[in-house]
Amino acid sequence: MERRKVDILCVQETRWKGSKARSIGAGFKLFYYGVDSKRNGVGVVLKEEFVRNVLEVKRVSDRVMSLKLEIEGVMLNVVSGYAPQVGCELEEKERFWSELDEVMESIPTGERVVIGADFNGHVGEGNTGDEEVMDKFGVKERNLEGQMVVDFAKRMDMAVVNTYFQKREEHRVTYKSGSRSTQVDYILCRRGNLKEISDCKVVVGESVARQLRMVVCRMTLMVCKKKRSKLDIEKKTKWWKLKKEECCEEFRQKLRQALG
Repeated sequence: MERRKVDILCVQETRWKGSKARSIGAGFKLFYYGVDSKRNGVGVVLKEEFVRNVLEVKRVSDRVMSLKLEIEGVMLNVVSGYAPQVGCELEEKERFWSELDEVMESIPTGERVVIGADFNGHVGEGNTGDEEVMDKFGVKERNLEGQMVVDFAKRMDMAVVNTYFQKREEHRVTYKSGSRSTQVDYILCRRGNLKEISDCKVVVGESVARQLRMVVCRMTLMVCKKKRSKLDIEKKTKWWKLKKEECCEEFRQKLRQALG
């Protein structure tokens, strides 16, 4: 994060049991949640200058958590998600999507949302029929789990950010092991805020685990400064009027009446 100047990072499969926030050095703080030290676990790492901006932390499960921050008057919700793998039971997958739906439905429509998640699915290359939620720069073919990502984006009026930026395949692949390469990690935002994201790519050579790669995007929050209305402007006290005797006497009488 320090090398790549990343301010906010969603992490998955942390495998740390507990519900805490802790400083991890170099000016970063980790908010995490997990129920088993051997599987799952999600977290969000913040640059410490943004920690004071945190208004709310929702630890939904060891697969979904969210943070609400206020930055320059803009409400930004950051959601970290870790979807069940391909071989998991359908019930577990449905529970994950239900939790993610609930988080999204609890966020007011006027607030920004960014989801950084390991969805364990392939949305695939091309976007025929899904132009409203993704572009064509995915990887290989879509699978059932990838279709769940696309369906979620349609339900919540979101965009799959990775697919909107034309990159070499090396900068789209998020998991690589030997000859096997896939795209399973995605960043999602509201469709209306897509214009605030100027770039999104996979960073090669910055892996925590050798096969896994970090996906980064550059987002600039557009802050609309409100003009002060006449009602907001504090009225000045016209002290100079007290120089007039009749005004001064009227003021005395009203003050005595008010003070009893």
